[in-house]
Amino acid sequence: MISSQPVYGSYPFARSFLIRTCIAVSLLGIGLFALAGEGQAAADSPDWLQLTLGLSGGLALFLGGLQLLSEGMKMAAGEAMTTVLAKLTTNRFMGAATGAFVTGILNSSTVTTLLVVGFISGGMMTLAQSVGVIMGANIGSTVTAQLLAFNLSAYSLGPVAIGFFMMFTAKREKVKHYGMMIMGIGLVFYGMGLMSGAMTPLRAYEPFLDILKGLENPAAGILAGAAFTAIVQSSAATVGIAIAMASEGLLGLPAGIALALGANIGTAVTTALMGILSAKSEEAVRASVVHVAFNVLGVLLWLPLIWLLVDIAVSISPSSPELQGSARAASEVPRQIANANTFFNVINTLLFIGFTGWFARMAEWLVKDRPPKEGVIIEPEFLDDAALAAPSVAMQNVRLELGRVGDITLRMLHDIKPAFQERDVKQLADIARRDDEVDILEAEILSYLGKVRQGLLTEKESHEQQALMMATDNLENLADVIETDLVALGYKAVELSTRSSEETRELLVAFYTTIVESVEAAVKAIRDNDQRAAETVLMMKDSVRVQSESLLARKAQHLTGDNQDYLALVRLEMSFVDQMRRMYTLSKRIAKVALPPVLANQD
Repeated sequence: MISSQPVYGSYPFARSFLIRTCIAVSLLGIGLFALAGEGQAAADSPDWLQLTLGLSGGLALFLGGLQLLSEGMKMAAGEAMTTVLAKLTTNRFMGAATGAFVTGILNSSTVTTLLVVGFISGGMMTLAQSVGVIMGANIGSTVTAQLLAFNLSAYSLGPVAIGFFMMFTAKREKVKHYGMMIMGIGLVFYGMGLMSGAMTPLRAYEPFLDILKGLENPAAGILAGAAFTAIVQSSAATVGIAIAMASEGLLGLPAGIALALGANIGTAVTTALMGILSAKSEEAVRASVVHVAFNVLGVLLWLPLIWLLVDIAVSISPSSPELQGSARAASEVPRQIANANTFFNVINTLLFIGFTGWFARMAEWLVKDRPPKEGVIIEPEFLDDAALAAPSVAMQNVRLELGRVGDITLRMLHDIKPAFQERDVKQLADIARRDDEVDILEAEILSYLGKVRQGLLTEKESHEQQALMMATDNLENLADVIETDLVALGYKAVELSTRSSEETRELLVAFYTTIVESVEAAVKAIRDNDQRAAETVLMMKDSVRVQSESLLARKAQHLTGDNQDYLALVRLEMSFVDQMRRMYTLSKRIAKVALPPVLANQD
């Protein structure tokens, strides 16, 4: 079952998709009515209302289908794909192949690039490793264009019906995801069919044909492609519309190639803006800069050689010599545009793959390390909004940030021992102050997990998100025990003139050491999703019980006399043991997040 977030009311589907579609549709409508005003006197002027409805409705269905296809792919295979992307980047060539493969599966170079940004922010990938992946992602993005070149609009309602049936009747989560993908494919081709049909009257409309001729100027075509892609945030949409226009004989191959080249720039710029605005680390911003530089340099390289791309596309594409004129162009040009787009991206990757180190150094030169902010206590390092494109990556970043919280908490716990032994008031105050860092990071983590929840989550991801929220709360409570209770006991110890016996001190230190080990294992379990570390925490249960009971029994035996100072010391020692046991309980709760339900539910 898909998580409690509804498919059509969640981020990013409803908000980002509807905003982009409304903007794109509005611009289309404005442009078309401007054309209508220019040709009012023409006897063969098209029905502009029907044309606008057909184009805007077709574009909305097309973009909606792409979004549904991408989300379905991401939910069905996203976790596996992110694992592949994180591991198979040992060298630049493997990185490029992995980027192409993952992008082809996920249907979006934007998603792949944002995943890379998330990996860099999370410390799972270096900038140099990311360059090859980004280059390969451009190749993978051409898979969609190749599919769109098949004119399947006549059969598109079949996948829509099948996908809808699978989404809303299947009980298995995977089947629902595959249904989203199938329905998305159907909507993409159906939207293309609507746009293609709507543009049929424009074949004989001279003002519109003049505009299309203007797009054969490479600079104009590239600019138009980049602008439209920036609006809809999908290079596949731009190339798809170019293919739809070509299938009606409206768009020539040079103009189609120019639009495709512009789409490469548009998708890189929008991805970069998203990465730069959301990234927490300089490395992530640099990855976005690499994407822009690679795509822009690639387009500039081919700008004076578009005629060569035209010749290559014609030579490697099937021809239809049995047809003539516009009919032949409508049959051949769509595939030629798709092939030119693929060839362009493959050749660029092969040309630049040897310069990944140069791209990385260029990005490091352009994006300097930011100086630490003055007056800021602490900031999250791994909570990068770019990683929200893949919830599994975002939650891995949460684990890394929880590791930072755990490290701060452990330092507080380690410093408690010398503060007690030396009865150092200054050190106790410093330990209490560090809890502010934990509180700040806890609030940031919970806010970030709230953003994760706004996306489409699988049932497994939904459970993990809830578990990480509970772990965050328990880790913050653990730090509070140190800051509030143990520090308060430390201040009381300072006021006492009596000290524990040597044997009692040894027992207390041994018990304290056991609790420190349990917290260390719990932090490792949550940060690394380490089941063995989690089991270690749970297996310490008997040891904690025996040690605490031995200490309490010893105190009960020696609780004689009316020496008030000694009685205060006993109460303090018993309170210390009680707080240590409380910390172990919180450690168990944190560690259980890394365990499967069958083990986590055991006491």
